[in-house]
Amino acid sequence: MRHDVVNPLYVEVDRIFNLACPASPLHYQYDPVHTLKTSVMGAINMLGLAKRANARILQASTSEVYGDPVEHPQAETYWGNVNPIGLRSCYDEGKRCAETLFFDYKRREGVDIRVARIFNTYGPCMHPADGRVVSNFIVQALRGEPITVYGDGSQTRSFCYVDDLVEGLIRLMDSPEVGDGPVNLGNPTEFTVLELAETVLRLTGSRSPIVRKPLPSDDPRQRRPQIDRARGLLGGWEPRTPLEEGLRATIAYFRTVLGAPAPRATLIHSIEREAEPLTTARHAVANGTETLRTVTANRDA
Repeated sequence: MRHDVVNPLYVEVDRIFNLACPASPLHYQYDPVHTLKTSVMGAINMLGLAKRANARILQASTSEVYGDPVEHPQAETYWGNVNPIGLRSCYDEGKRCAETLFFDYKRREGVDIRVARIFNTYGPCMHPADGRVVSNFIVQALRGEPITVYGDGSQTRSFCYVDDLVEGLIRLMDSPEVGDGPVNLGNPTEFTVLELAETVLRLTGSRSPIVRKPLPSDDPRQRRPQIDRARGLLGGWEPRTPLEEGLRATIAYFRTVLGAPAPRATLIHSIEREAEPLTTARHAVANGTETLRTVTANRDA
């Protein structure tokens, strides 16, 4: 079903994964007020649903709650260094407020909660216009466009392959007890943004030049999770996929997507992630039928 979590939802459920909110700066800054509503009002509505249905609920929080950290690596005990009025604040502070709500509902209402602080995640099925660094670099490289590195490229990130992250989320949801705090989920191996750009160029065989642009406002200089808590609580969970292996799979996916007959087919593929809508869209583009407008309307509903 399609539903905006800013509005209450009345269904019968046993478990709730609250993944609602755009995670790319490009997307969450497009409508910052709605981004904040999604994180805060959405959390209130989903927690209300969990309380009424007596359901376990998992919150997809983010490493952005740490802001531009002065503690490195970031452990769950670190309170963060966040600008409350910056361009990224709608996302950072929205997720921080959502965590507050989750733990207040746990303490006051007895709701069974799980909070995952998710670090940079990548993999197949990302949108070509996602706006985050991995997809940006791969799309630019495959198109032969300049690779855009902000700042001098020395800022660091830790990249977790999507399969590893999903396994962590499922283990966290299934864990009988996780204590009184959030759990970092991410890859503790750290790379500079420039190293990532050079790796993407090598794996794609692209001759795209690297160009530098000014660093965006409040862009974190360092980002790496301490995952000792996840290892202990989740049966020894940790990311298993090396960066190059994950990038090869992601690059293969983007080669397919960027080779689609038309951009609208690419858009539908990336959003729906289903073989049948993709095939329908491709035929619609080729034949100029009404089908494409129908599929697009369903996507936008």
